[in-house]
Amino acid sequence: MDNPANGSWRELLGLSYAPVAVVLAGGVLMEASNVYLTTSLLPTIVGDIGGTGFYAWTMTAFLVASVISSMLVSRILITRGSMAAYLLAFGLFGLGSLVAAVSPGIGVFLAGRAVQGFGGGLLAGLGYALIQRALPERLWAKAAALVSAMWGVGNLVGPSAGGAFGQLGVWRPAFWLLVALAAVLMVVVVRVIPRTERAAAGSAVPGVSLVLLTAAVAMVSIASIVPAGVATAVVLVVGLVLGVVFVLFERTAKAAVLPRVTFAAGKALKWVYLTVGVLAFGIGTEAFIPLFGQELGELSPLLAGFLGAALSLGWSLSQTVSANATRVAVIRRLIVGGPVLLAVGLAAYSALQVDGPAAWVVALWFVTLFAAGAGIGVAFPHLAVAAFSSVEDAEEAAKASAGINTVFLMASAFSAALAGVLVKLGEPSALSSAHLLLSVFAIVALLGAFPAWRIVRSGVARKADAPQLTH
Repeated sequence: MDNPANGSWRELLGLSYAPVAVVLAGGVLMEASNVYLTTSLLPTIVGDIGGTGFYAWTMTAFLVASVISSMLVSRILITRGSMAAYLLAFGLFGLGSLVAAVSPGIGVFLAGRAVQGFGGGLLAGLGYALIQRALPERLWAKAAALVSAMWGVGNLVGPSAGGAFGQLGVWRPAFWLLVALAAVLMVVVVRVIPRTERAAAGSAVPGVSLVLLTAAVAMVSIASIVPAGVATAVVLVVGLVLGVVFVLFERTAKAAVLPRVTFAAGKALKWVYLTVGVLAFGIGTEAFIPLFGQELGELSPLLAGFLGAALSLGWSLSQTVSANATRVAVIRRLIVGGPVLLAVGLAAYSALQVDGPAAWVVALWFVTLFAAGAGIGVAFPHLAVAAFSSVEDAEEAAKASAGINTVFLMASAFSAALAGVLVKLGEPSALSSAHLLLSVFAIVALLGAFPAWRIVRSGVARKADAPQLTH
C-alpha cells in the first residue's frame, strides 16, 4: 500500500498532477519507444530509400546527438527555464521526426535522426530533472518510478508499433505519428509545466571534449562505409586515437564531461565507468538483430521487432529484481557476473545463428538475448551505489553517479558504429555478419569482468539503496 506521507499513486495520477506526469513520462516514453520503433522499421526503410551501407549510422547519429544533449540538460534548464527547455526538446524531436518522415534518401533521414536524438536526449534528462521542480516532495519517489518505468513500456510499444507499420510495408506514417505526438505534448507543456527562474550557467560547456568525442565516434562510423581493407583499418585507428586524446584531455580539462575524481589515484570510479562502458557495448547489437531475424529467421517485421527488444527487456526486468539484493556477497557476484552473463548470452545467440532455423531455435534466440540483457540489468543498480561509494564529497558523488548515464551513452554510440563495421566485414553473407558481430561483442563483454572484479576488490560495492538507472 502507499504511504500517505510519501504521496500516493492516486494523487500523482489524479486531476491535479496527471498532466504534469504525462509530460514527464511521455517525453521519456517517446525517447525509449523511438529507439525500438526505428530498429524495427530499418529493414523496410533501407528497402525503400536505400542506404544499406549506412545502416548503423541511423543509430549512431541518434546516440551521438543524445550524448551531446544529455550533457546540456542542466545548462539549458537553468538558462532557459523549464517551459522553454521542454518546448525546445519536444520541438527538436518533432522536427527530426518530420525530416525523417519526408526524407527522399538516407542522407536526409540521418539528419532527421540526429535532430531527433538531440531532442530525445533532452527529453530523457528533463523527465528526471523536472520532478523536483514540478511536483511536491511527497510525490518525487512515485514520479521517479513512473518515469523510469517508461523505458520498459518503450520496450513493448516501440517494437509493436514498428512491427505493425513494417507488416503493412510502410514506415513514413510512423514518423508522422511521432510528429503529431510531439505537437500535442508541446500544447500540454504550455498549460501544465510550471515556469522556473532563469539564471547564469555555473560552468562552461565542455566544448573541446564534445568535439573530440563526436569526431572519434564519427571516424568509427566512417569505417563502415569506406572500402574494406586498409582504409577501414586506418579510419578505425584514427577513431581510436581520438578516443585516447579525449580521455587524456579529460584528465586535466577545467570544463570536462566526466567528474574530476574519475582519474584520481586509488579511486574505483574509473573501474565503475569501464564496467558500465562494457555493459553498454552490448547494446550496439540491437540495431541489427531485427535485420538478422528477418533475413536469417524469415520472421515477420513484428516478430523481428520484438526480437530486437528482447535484450533491453531482459535488462529492464532483471534490474527490478537485482536491486532488491542486500547481502554484500550477493551484490559482488552480481557486479562481476553481469558482464559474464552478457557475454554468455551473446555467444549463445551467435552459436544459434543459422539460415532458416526451426521454431525452437527462434525461441532460443529470444531466450539468449533476454539472458544477455539480464547481464546488464543485474549489475547496473549496484554500479550506481559503487559510484556513490567511490567518493566522499556529496556533490562529487552526485556528479559521479550522473556520469554513469553519460558513459553509457558514449559507449553505446561507439558500439553502434563498430557494429556497422563488423557487419560490413561479414557481407555479403548475413550469417557471417551475425557470427562476426556477436562473437566480437561477446569477447568484449567478457573482458568487462576484469574492471568489475576491481570494483569488488576496492570494497565500494554495498547495498543497492540508490535509485535504479535507466538507459
